[in-house]
Amino acid sequence: MRRLVIATFAAAALAGPALAANEAPQTVAPKFETVPQDAVLSYNLIGLNVTDAQNNTVGEIKDLVIDHGKLAGYIVSVGGFFCLGERYVAVSPSSIALGYDADAKKWKAIIGASKDQLKAAPEFKYEGKFKR
Repeated sequence: MRRLVIATFAAAALAGPALAANEAPQTVAPKFETVPQDAVLSYNLIGLNVTDAQNNTVGEIKDLVIDHGKLAGYIVSVGGFFCLGERYVAVSPSSIALGYDADAKKWKAIIGASKDQLKAAPEFKYEGKFKR
């Protein structure tokens, strides 16, 4: 009986840290928000073509970077054809001007950079914890 009690305590002691590492973060009661009429939803951004000032398509928003609950960047694909030779760059949200064209009924994204400048930017790779 004594061995069973010791084995049980030993197993609990060993399992304790492992369980703590896998516990879900603490949550709080939800705070509900009203969505402003000039807000942009993520589904409007993912897949949105990015143009330069001359209205040339220079890339496409592929992903959003969220850090501590805030938009921290856009992952923009540059170059390639049918996803071949495509590379990704991370761009600050302040680098892309977003607007809604009411006449065309679509969102627009404009960046102050050429396709060549985006191709020369540091590459973002979907690897490690970001691997798709």
